[in-house]
Amino acid sequence: MNVLQVNVTANTGSHGRIAAGIGQQLISGGHKSYIAYGRTGNECGSELIKIGGTIDVGLHLIKTRLLDRHCFGSFHATNVFIKKLREIDPDIVHLHNVHGYYLNVAVLFRYLKDWGKPVIWTFHDTWPITGHCSFFEHMNCYKWKTECFACPNIHGYTKSWFVDNSRRNYRGKKALFTGLKNLVLVSPSEWLAGHLRHSFLSDYEIRIINNGVDISKFSPEHNGSVRQKYSLTKDYILGVANIWDERKGLKDFVKLRKVLDKNIEIVLVGLSPSQIKTLGEGMKGIRRTESIDELASLYSGAKIFVNPTYLDNFPLVNIEALACGTPVITYRTGGSHESIDMTSGRVVEKGDIGALHESIMNVLGAEDLYTTIQCRERAVNKFSTEARYKDYVSLYHERLNYI
Repeated sequence: MNVLQVNVTANTGSHGRIAAGIGQQLISGGHKSYIAYGRTGNECGSELIKIGGTIDVGLHLIKTRLLDRHCFGSFHATNVFIKKLREIDPDIVHLHNVHGYYLNVAVLFRYLKDWGKPVIWTFHDTWPITGHCSFFEHMNCYKWKTECFACPNIHGYTKSWFVDNSRRNYRGKKALFTGLKNLVLVSPSEWLAGHLRHSFLSDYEIRIINNGVDISKFSPEHNGSVRQKYSLTKDYILGVANIWDERKGLKDFVKLRKVLDKNIEIVLVGLSPSQIKTLGEGMKGIRRTESIDELASLYSGAKIFVNPTYLDNFPLVNIEALACGTPVITYRTGGSHESIDMTSGRVVEKGDIGALHESIMNVLGAEDLYTTIQCRERAVNKFSTEARYKDYVSLYHERLNYI
């Protein structure tokens, strides 16, 4: 079986690592794996195919900013990729994030409709079902259920400076994304699956496959040298994000610092150098690391992992923390809270700093209720990458046998 996955990244970032992990599962089973990517790709065992280049991404970015026509650029780059796709002629195409300034969805989906073979599409956000937004709950906007127009989030990702083309984009996506004869949608969360059932994609079969974590790499055993490296002398709570902004709750951590016990440090991983400089006393900023060993050590050493995210589907950081034996406190955002239960963490309403602080202190004071063993067991039993990636391979076989 030959499988080609398409994503904005390969083996970096959450969905890039998921694609790489599925590829490794395929290879271990004697199958062939390809990953086509648009931005950043790291070696992972699969054969990597680069879509476009820096200039193409830049031109696509300009088209998005000026005309609000994201994913309707990169015409030439996508046609070149289609030629490569024809040469490979995979048995399955598995889409992840098609947005990200690298791909023309009109070119791709017209080809996939003619091609006729099975397509799997994993949704890591809600961009495909809206006229603009990758997430919409923070704007309390549900126009996508009928038709997008007058987008209230036009300056959010994918940002447009002047033009609102949300209605045109919505109609274009609906025409392109419907009508595939052999498409299955996959959602990592119940939350997103529920939205898909109310979208223009509701006629497709929808499966739920949770994101997974490598429980052999993310484990409670950690290297104490990380504490020395970052001068972590106090107990600390941890936050991790690829990009820290208001959507990930950076300002909420700053507010939390003002009420949190001074003997507890806040450690944030993934900050830019400029963001690190702005942190006040009692907050430690660490730049993004690609070292899983270092990240796992930081998770394991933390008293609590705190995820005050305002926009999320089913964040990997939650289950990475659980696999390292660390309880999770998260906002009731998207499917973020679905990763924990009463033995492994607590859920707080978005923006309630008082409740966030109270939950932290309650968990710190009840370590016998949120034990390393219980957190670890939840990750092992429900979110092991091996089990979740096998779910995808089983789905591939099922769809091939279906046709």
